[in-house]
Amino acid sequence: MTEGLNGAGVKWERAPRLVRGLDYYRHTAFEFVTDRLGAQGTVIAGGRYDGLIESLGGPYTPAVGWAAGIERLAMMIGAPPTEKPDVVIVPIGERAEREAQGIVAGLRREGIAADMAYRGNMKKRLGRANDAGAAYAVIIGDDELDRGEAQLKNLESGEQRAVSLDLLAEALRR
Repeated sequence: MTEGLNGAGVKWERAPRLVRGLDYYRHTAFEFVTDRLGAQGTVIAGGRYDGLIESLGGPYTPAVGWAAGIERLAMMIGAPPTEKPDVVIVPIGERAEREAQGIVAGLRREGIAADMAYRGNMKKRLGRANDAGAAYAVIIGDDELDRGEAQLKNLESGEQRAVSLDLLAEALRR
């Protein structure tokens, strides 16, 4: 009965008092348990239920089955790595916030991971851009919008320069 587990190198232990909550289980019941989820450590469970079809009025039918707790299994693989933006748009003022939404959408259509920081003072906004792991911040205010440009700041070197809004995606790819 356990030769297959042994052959596959699966560590197992016999639990003579293991009971599944369904009356139709017969002979063998099993659980795959982890210690990584606390008290709710069972992730897969099942067993033999040869008597199920008979109890429903059918012929004797040998059977085995199992169920998996998908949410529990998902908790064990951990969260996927968070994506970091290439650039964070920092709008200054209401008009810039409205325009920034279109700029973010346009950059995303160009395949550039873009986000927007629009809360807090300039220092906090740039801090959020840096904390997010972005390589660049694009600063846009009314003056920049009137000139059709933005300030492109390299968050690693601190270098900042004016870039035409029409050429922003190209400048970010370099």
